[in-house]
Amino acid sequence: MYSSLPIQSHDWSIEIDRVKQRFDREFKQEAFDLPAEVEAMPIFREWIAHNLTAKITSPFWELAEFKKNHRCLDIGCGVSFLVYNWREWETYFYGQEISIVSRNALNSRGPQLNSKLFKGVQSGAAHQLHYEEGMFDRVIATGFSCYYPPEYWKLVLQEVKRVLKPDGIFIFDAIDPDAELAENWAILEMYLGAEVFLSSLDQFTEIIKEVGGRVSSTKSGELFQMYQVSF
Repeated sequence: MYSSLPIQSHDWSIEIDRVKQRFDREFKQEAFDLPAEVEAMPIFREWIAHNLTAKITSPFWELAEFKKNHRCLDIGCGVSFLVYNWREWETYFYGQEISIVSRNALNSRGPQLNSKLFKGVQSGAAHQLHYEEGMFDRVIATGFSCYYPPEYWKLVLQEVKRVLKPDGIFIFDAIDPDAELAENWAILEMYLGAEVFLSSLDQFTEIIKEVGGRVSSTKSGELFQMYQVSF
């Protein structure tokens, strides 16, 4: 059992702002001033050479089962619409993002790439979605659950449940604390400005059940495990 906190009354703004600042700096390509011992780590050299992304990116489309004209919400989307095959999937893209830099970039370039499929990105945290109930066929949230404790993720699941259609699917990932990369990646992220929580995967399974969800499928990667969840 994970330790329950009074999640409804907790102010998550400090944690959210920490993650926002970390990714704003990366999207603006600002330099990070790291200690020499961190820069000497092999994982840092992979990160600086842009070789780490392929290892830590979760291929959400493999579990999403997209169909033509699906509405999909990508939470913490970054610049997702610019780099993934939304045109091939013929899926309408909606986003929500805490990084103002990536939100502005996506809202500027998304319509130029495909004005039919791109439906815009809202500013906001994952536990407060700015969309109507039952609006989406699919919701995606990859690459950021690790920056928050499981108590926060329970709020996210409740919000996702609210905006999903009854037959909708939620795809998210969680860091596998037993993965070979996990500890060193957590150290690197700490120095880049965001704390990583190496929570057990059992905690996520438990939270999913608590909010009335069920895991339909999973897929393991080098750092993250993906979950396909329905409610």
